[in-house]
Amino acid sequence: MFNKIIFRCFICFLLISDCTWFIQCTERLKKPTVLIAILIRNKAHTLPYFLSLLEQQNYPKNRITLWIRSDNNIDNTSEILRAWLTEESEKYHTINTIIDDNSNGFEDEKSSTDWSPLRFTHVINLRQEALEYARKIWADFIWMIDADTFLMDPNTLTNLISKEQVVVAPLLKSDGLYSNFWAGMTDNYYYLRTEKYQLILYREDVGCFNVPMVHSAVLINLNMVQSDLLSYNFTNLPKYDGPLDDVITFAVGANESGVPLYICNDQLYGYIMVPLGVDETIKEDLQRLTNIKLQMLSEDHLSISNSMKKFISFPKKDTLGLDNIYMINLLRRSERRTRMYRLFEELGAQVETFNAVDGSQLSEEDLDNLGIKLMAEYEDPYHKRPMTTGEIGCFLSHYYIWNQVLKNKYERVMILEDDISFEPFFRQKLYFLLSELSTLQIPWDLIYIGRKRLIEEDESWVEGSKYLVNAAYSYWTLGYILSATGARKLVAAEPLQNMIPVDEYIPILSNAHPREDWKKHYPVRNLRVLSTNPLLIHPTHYTGDLGYISDTENSKIVFDNQGSNILKNRDEL
Repeated sequence: MFNKIIFRCFICFLLISDCTWFIQCTERLKKPTVLIAILIRNKAHTLPYFLSLLEQQNYPKNRITLWIRSDNNIDNTSEILRAWLTEESEKYHTINTIIDDNSNGFEDEKSSTDWSPLRFTHVINLRQEALEYARKIWADFIWMIDADTFLMDPNTLTNLISKEQVVVAPLLKSDGLYSNFWAGMTDNYYYLRTEKYQLILYREDVGCFNVPMVHSAVLINLNMVQSDLLSYNFTNLPKYDGPLDDVITFAVGANESGVPLYICNDQLYGYIMVPLGVDETIKEDLQRLTNIKLQMLSEDHLSISNSMKKFISFPKKDTLGLDNIYMINLLRRSERRTRMYRLFEELGAQVETFNAVDGSQLSEEDLDNLGIKLMAEYEDPYHKRPMTTGEIGCFLSHYYIWNQVLKNKYERVMILEDDISFEPFFRQKLYFLLSELSTLQIPWDLIYIGRKRLIEEDESWVEGSKYLVNAAYSYWTLGYILSATGARKLVAAEPLQNMIPVDEYIPILSNAHPREDWKKHYPVRNLRVLSTNPLLIHPTHYTGDLGYISDTENSKIVFDNQGSNILKNRDEL
């Protein structure tokens, strides 16, 4: 219907050649009507996030009908759903909801995560009911969404409608290779691994792609004639010989009817949970949820509705098996601090915030008072310049923490910068690392958990280790674990007398740096530096990325290599 109106407006435009009239015509049109169909079972842990993000979709709610079915719950899914509906339902055009509190599973299922024949039949019937209801009320679109998807892009629905396809879905990422589409299907209708899959998943190819299967967030354009051929019930497909499965039935019916299924990765639309296996429990699902939330928080897009906050709990905080955890943050970067606090809350990490030295506020007198002298030979290898004020502030921030480690007699600490994201299962991987260090009893001073590897071919595995390599020349101090002996060596070398950026200083002390003329200033170079492999943290943004900010690279060159002010008038900065 919507497309027909647009077409008529366009014809009018061609006839009268009045662009202004055409724009006014399209602006007066209402948005297409959408029925959003949601099936929910035992999703109390995901619902607060799913519903909050659904609520944040930039689409007129008075053009949306919610069709929700929830049954066979053993958690407080019903309570959460009712609380959200009480707060939000009046905003939507229509609410069609059935919450069954009396159902308690199916006779043939082994557990609440088992997809038995009776459960599949039940879900197939519900999906078909939703599809037929959307057709009955003349909805322009139906959007089938699962309650373990997280739509981070608030324009997802609008973007999908604009694709003008019969069936289209947004690509959703997980904490692994799982996603909401297949790029290949076997002769008996199951998943087939193809090279195309990873090209789409990792957005090496960008766009909308015709694939044999989409699921979990599927938009169907009911205005298109071909949509009448679609069904979730195999009884409507006379030639169907596949398994009892709603999404496979839908995909096979579409493929055999010539209805293309599209997956779009032109935007970073959101995330999806990996399905639980029969023998898995809510504990595994909660851990997967934590991993997804860490990724969403790293992108700083996760906002929880007020009605949902009371249903969210966090792990008890500790220092993850270390004596202390430091997070370096500039006071003027409050947005980074807030984001990191939310990450630490999800991780259950007790962290001490260290107010970073702001290099932009340093004066020549400050350098004199601190006894700082810049290394005369230093020149940035890429930009061919002396140290920036930001690099000086960064070095001092790390240096002061090293001194705190010694003062407080800590044995091992973690030092983090504020522009990082954590790997999935970060906490567990860290525990594995600490356990291995205890078992192997290997000497170490500093262990990178995040860095930029510059000469990877020079690195070797630590004997007997599954997680550690001997670190070669590396950049970045995103995150590392520091021992008491490491702090002592870093301070004892008196780096303020020949200051150099901190990520050059550490490789010099470990004798891994290629510049002999820089190394000569530090004759004792016995810092034992290791690195996790793979790394446990990464930068939130890389150089050139949208939103990339560097408080070191983007700061000014004020001091020459003798620490003298290059500019006579600081107002020139």
